[in-house]
Amino acid sequence: MIAIALAGASAWALPGMASAQTMTSDQSLPTEAGDTASEGEVVVLGSRIPRVSGDGPAPVTTITAEDILRNGYQSVPDVLRAITQNGGETQSQQSASGADFTPGAQQVDLRGLGPNHTLVLVNGRRIADFPLPFNGNSNFTDISNIPVGLIERVEILSGSASAIYGSDAISGVVNFQLKSKPDGTRIDYRYGATERGGGSSHRLSVTTGWETGDFHGVFGVEALDQQPLWAYERKIQDSTQDDPTGPLARRTFLRADEYLYYIDPGKATCDRLSGLNGGSTYHAVRPGRDTIDGDGYFCGSDTSIGYGTILSKRRSVSAYGSMGYTLNDQAELFLDFQASYSKLSLFRDVLDWFYVAPDGNEEGTFFNPNHLSPDQTYSGLQLDNWTRQFTPEEMGGLSAGMTRNRSTTFNVTPGLKGRFGDNKWGYEFSVNHAEYQSRVSFPQVVIDKANAFFLGPQVGVDPETGYAEFDADPTRLYTPLTPGEYRSITANSIYRPKSWVTNVAATVNTTELFRLPGGAAGFAFTAEAGSQGYNLRPDPLALTQYYVGLVDSDGRGKRSHWGTGGELRLPVLSFVELDLAGRYDHYSFAGNGFGKFTYNLGAVVRPTSALVLRSAYGTGFRAPDLNYVFRGPGNTHPSATDYYLCRTEPDQPEDISDCDYADEGIVSRRSGNRDLKPETSKSLNAGVMWQPRRWFDMSVDYFRVAMKNQVLDMSIDNLLRDEADCRIGQTAAGSPVDGSSPTCLDALARVQRYSGGALDGQLQGVSINPINVAEETTDGIDVAAHIRVPTAQAGNFALRVNYTYVLNHTIRQYPGDPKISKLDYDSDYDIPRDKGTASLTWDLERFSTTLTGQRLGKLPNYDQDGYIKASYLFNLSAQYSFTDRLRLSGTINNLFDQDPIKDRTYGSYPYYDISWFDAVGRSFYAQLTYKMGGAKL
Repeated sequence: MIAIALAGASAWALPGMASAQTMTSDQSLPTEAGDTASEGEVVVLGSRIPRVSGDGPAPVTTITAEDILRNGYQSVPDVLRAITQNGGETQSQQSASGADFTPGAQQVDLRGLGPNHTLVLVNGRRIADFPLPFNGNSNFTDISNIPVGLIERVEILSGSASAIYGSDAISGVVNFQLKSKPDGTRIDYRYGATERGGGSSHRLSVTTGWETGDFHGVFGVEALDQQPLWAYERKIQDSTQDDPTGPLARRTFLRADEYLYYIDPGKATCDRLSGLNGGSTYHAVRPGRDTIDGDGYFCGSDTSIGYGTILSKRRSVSAYGSMGYTLNDQAELFLDFQASYSKLSLFRDVLDWFYVAPDGNEEGTFFNPNHLSPDQTYSGLQLDNWTRQFTPEEMGGLSAGMTRNRSTTFNVTPGLKGRFGDNKWGYEFSVNHAEYQSRVSFPQVVIDKANAFFLGPQVGVDPETGYAEFDADPTRLYTPLTPGEYRSITANSIYRPKSWVTNVAATVNTTELFRLPGGAAGFAFTAEAGSQGYNLRPDPLALTQYYVGLVDSDGRGKRSHWGTGGELRLPVLSFVELDLAGRYDHYSFAGNGFGKFTYNLGAVVRPTSALVLRSAYGTGFRAPDLNYVFRGPGNTHPSATDYYLCRTEPDQPEDISDCDYADEGIVSRRSGNRDLKPETSKSLNAGVMWQPRRWFDMSVDYFRVAMKNQVLDMSIDNLLRDEADCRIGQTAAGSPVDGSSPTCLDALARVQRYSGGALDGQLQGVSINPINVAEETTDGIDVAAHIRVPTAQAGNFALRVNYTYVLNHTIRQYPGDPKISKLDYDSDYDIPRDKGTASLTWDLERFSTTLTGQRLGKLPNYDQDGYIKASYLFNLSAQYSFTDRLRLSGTINNLFDQDPIKDRTYGSYPYYDISWFDAVGRSFYAQLTYKMGGAKL
């Protein structure tokens, strides 16, 4: 047969194994892209050499379409969350950073090393990155647009893989193989609903195929209609009263003086606003906070916190096709394509407004000489600060505040494949092009329009304080807007980002290069060349001081690449096999270039027919991230400590953490770095597979991945320490410092301070860029086991278990820093030490049911002074075949309606860890499958 090609990447570029690591009993893995195989031969993920045995040095986890159905996975992110090797988060749909930077996108993060270090493939081909960078930094692949209903299987291999596929596969490879063989026509319709309401969905998938003479093909289409689930539809997060650390109303309308002490608007003022936020606005108080008198009063709401979406609204259509035309016995033309169109809407939060000065100063302070507070109790000359949120009534409904992402993706690969040399050699030549384009629209408050609306025209500058002067009437702050007025001071900021990748590749392979005592040696050679690029195409106004709280980065660039490599499989003895691979890659970008050689070595020893010992060692790399290289200047708003003032101002404590200038909000001005070098890695695995009986098998594998030269933005804290030393002329320990040294000149140039006004001399911002600096290492154990128990009367039972335990995961961010354990509760990281998945299946004639359980190990609590307990989630599915062509399936996800694990310290909305949990609750899905022609269901 002609095996379907995978362009996946192996952590060790060795013929990987399905065996006990798979979630399915199918031991055959598909071929790599560009490879052909004879009958009975397969090419395992991570190698281009066909082989008969599925056993190799690199463990591979395979999840079939049937596994996806039985285990209750409703989307590709669901599938990846269940993978125990996926040690990092799969970005939540209610993630604030996701809504800000990458609306609607979700990622996979093998071994918790960052999503940009996992190579994601569809049908063995690279796909275009999501066109906006993850957390505003690195490029990554979006898995949310991959149609789960068209997937034939998912294959996961963790570890460095550059000796086969070049850049990106430092922590591993995930390949999504879509349906590829003609097998009649299949129609699947699925309906989903949640027990507590909201978030209903419809999904329709159709696949068909044909074989007509020399022409054959497969075509599939999937349509999805996912309705949103709003936070106010879940009691666990519909109000600030849910805050376990103490309920405090949101400050919908707030006025403060120059010291940020609250100015009481008076109960009567708030009563006039009580119809806003669904009738929940009231005269609220924050006891003992930010006021001379001890109580801070404002007009606020408890329930306005719940306006965000837990599940985004999404409507999408995806199509896939794979066609071939046989020219002769040794040549076949083929064409693979995939395309999708998606309209996604999410709501992060209501907009707010505060005064932004013409020079971009976001302190929010202005001089307001003439007006009393609304209750006539606070008068006199003052520096004023106004902030306010906009309510749904003012907006004209929540739909006016939606972030909308309209995306189009496509991936097309024409090529020629076949065999030559008496069919001993296989070959493939292909051209692949993929694009991802989006139109992202989100509302913003326009600085000049809002300032004029609320404050009126600027009447001058106060000579004593240097602040802009406005004759501003406070009653304007506390007057509701009409929807028309709201629209007059806001605008939709529109981004049109695009990314693409093009690759030309040629591969030849053989299973019979020469003979060794253990059998025939296999060989593969590949060469490829291509380019990759992106263009953020942001709203030009978002790059200037036009919108409140937003000064974004532009970024665009491309790079070219070529690479070539080879593999050898050497069966030196009947029970010993060695696997070797090497590859050289060269990248060119921004007038720079670099070359990198990577290699992989592996061995498989079979002392008995029931026992396999395996080990592999490999090197990997990641070419400099496009956005890190080409990112234009832009702002973020972190907090930092002003070490200079903490050390020089009188009456400041010796303990810097208690300093008045600790953890202040600043502006971080970021830009790219065109001199970045590649990140590098080394990986090791060693394990044993044991199958003493046909009905039982298990495997235990040790893994280790060590990264160097990892890219991070420069440390703001280190820069501010250097700046303090350079200004003072000595370190905190008293050692002298040369203020004219390169380190000092660079630090002093990167730190900006206010000049004039009430904040004269205080810290304003820091300019940083990315550098190759971090080191990160993780190691642990993967365990997998299968038990199959057939019975004559009670049907067949199957138990599958996968478990990953991380022994260590450390990072050193900057030279000289101590190593930080990412698993410690006070490390500022949020990854589990262990994950497990188990499923129990019972098949009885036409009926089948599966109970699936997932375990997520303990995680740091919000205060980072301890852990929250491990969590468990169960899904139950059942299928009944009315005929060989008609099947009804039902699934209950979150069977026991488990809420997120409670964290009594979690004082930030939604009061639980959204990286790992959600409040969807118990949900139900019903799926009807009908098949015409082809094999039976």
